Amino acid sequence: MSSAERPKYEVKVIRLERAVRTRKEVKEKVKEMLGSSVVRKFSKDAVDCPVLGKRVSFVECYVCPNFIRRFKGVVHCRGEPISSSEE
Repeated sequence: MSSAERPKYEVKVIRLERAVRTRKEVKEKVKEMLGSSVVRKFSKDAVDCPVLGKRVSFVECYVCPNFIRRFKGVVHCRGEPISSSEE
């Protein structure tokens, strides 16, 4: 990521009472990177993904190739189309 990279979308993080279902392999991948306590916290956060056109768990958003950063409750997204193998 270059410092000059500008996000196409800025998506607000939504705090949910119950976690959104997330594929096990995605959760395990993030757990290896960040730890289980962070995954537990992030699993109750969701975003309305502009690329997929649906609400997804922030954990899935985090591993997306379009993810740039999360800052102050907002996810910065590249907004490029992704193939189904990258989801």
